[in-house]
Amino acid sequence: MSMMSELTFFLGLQIQQSEEETFICQTKYSKELIQKFGMNNAKSIGTPMSPATNIDKDEQGTPVDETKYRGMIGSLLYLTASQPDIMFSVCKCARFQSAPKESHLTAVKRII
Repeated sequence: MSMMSELTFFLGLQIQQSEEETFICQTKYSKELIQKFGMNNAKSIGTPMSPATNIDKDEQGTPVDETKYRGMIGSLLYLTASQPDIMFSVCKCARFQSAPKESHLTAVKRII
């Protein structure tokens, strides 16, 4: 039988354990996400979505690649495992996966 060490990384989740608590974070995954979608030079903001943001169908907006948009939404949904504060914003943007427009993509990039 072999000795197993303390679990520190599992399915993209970084795990830190103490006697009383277990912490999970996805710092590495977040950094990879920023690189994957070419947002290395984007500035950091304090909130994932402005409270005044009203996302609608945007019928006249410029269409964007559905596959890329869906990939971004899926990646963000996985990230909500350690960052539940972005869940509302991600779900609001996920409503437009069938016909995403430039305004929707801008909102998703703000979350990232």
